Amino acid sequence: MTDSYPTAVATFSADLHKKGRADERDDAQAPVDVQTMLADLADSLDRTLPVPLGTQLRGLIEFGIALGELPAGQKLPSVREFAERAGIAPMTVSGVYRELRLSGLIETRPGAGTYVGDGHQSDGLRSSAMRKLQRRIDRLLSEAQALGLAPSLVASLVNARAARSRMPVQGLRVVMVGNFLDTTKKYADRIGPFLRPGDTISATTIDALKLVAAEPFPYDLGVTLAHRRRQLESLLPPGIPVVGLSFIPAEETRTLLAAIDPMARVGIVSVFPEFMALMKQGVARFTPHVSGAEMRLVTAPDLNTFVLGVDVLIYASGAGPTLESLMHGKPAIEFSYVPDPHAIQQTLLPAIERLRTSTHLVKENTP
Repeated sequence: MTDSYPTAVATFSADLHKKGRADERDDAQAPVDVQTMLADLADSLDRTLPVPLGTQLRGLIEFGIALGELPAGQKLPSVREFAERAGIAPMTVSGVYRELRLSGLIETRPGAGTYVGDGHQSDGLRSSAMRKLQRRIDRLLSEAQALGLAPSLVASLVNARAARSRMPVQGLRVVMVGNFLDTTKKYADRIGPFLRPGDTISATTIDALKLVAAEPFPYDLGVTLAHRRRQLESLLPPGIPVVGLSFIPAEETRTLLAAIDPMARVGIVSVFPEFMALMKQGVARFTPHVSGAEMRLVTAPDLNTFVLGVDVLIYASGAGPTLESLMHGKPAIEFSYVPDPHAIQQTLLPAIERLRTSTHLVKENTP
């Protein structure tokens, strides 16, 4: 998912749990009851939209993962359960699960069912660093044994060295990667205050990385939305860790939606068809006092007429440039998301510190 995607999803977090503000929840990573999830996913499919139900289902699951609502290890409904509950063909559900497996977002455990994978959460650094250190420790113990030194003495020496060591603060270069540059810069601005002095964060896009193969790569760590981690890894040089973050609805968006006049004619514009159902439901979640909202894709041939016929326009990030010349000064609200502060603290910052430690060890052992 790129930064436009969570914008197109008004709030899967609110729809899935039927709770309030996503950033006020303490249980965002708690597993969801499978039957509750089954009902919410099935009810979220919108047959009035010109989007295949399989495409909508894929978007629901992708964004549930991206927004942290479907945590690693979360069990998903079986193909048969979902097909029966939603009234769609088992082949449709099976095809969606197959696509999500191929992208690394879910995994099938023989005899146990289908689960959300953990590849979108890991930064790929911890296990690699631990294996490297384990090999060094094994070599050290072997050398000590050859010299007639007891393992306890080696442990004491390591502890003493660790106590004396004062690792200098080293600035690391982080890059936030999204789809639209302006929106991605906003994400980076949200992350910046959490970083150590000396660390920096820049913004770029998936398309920019595809076009430019910079050597050497000018960043130490990449950040993207949770379910796009694997895609970003494929674009970066080997050895550059990637962190996937979950996102939450922006406070500004919730406030503006709540203030819409109940009698207003509301129009919604999405960038991607697979997220139309999610965005429509999310808008409804934050505007329960408004009824009859209509929706279009930004590529709809009647977009100009549609925009002229509404009082308030709600649009996904990335649609702004197209709509700018059509709005004629009428109220418009960008449906935006921001990086979850909890995800920054619990996922990104530890990954940065692991990288900092790893980089320090490499330099310490380089002649």
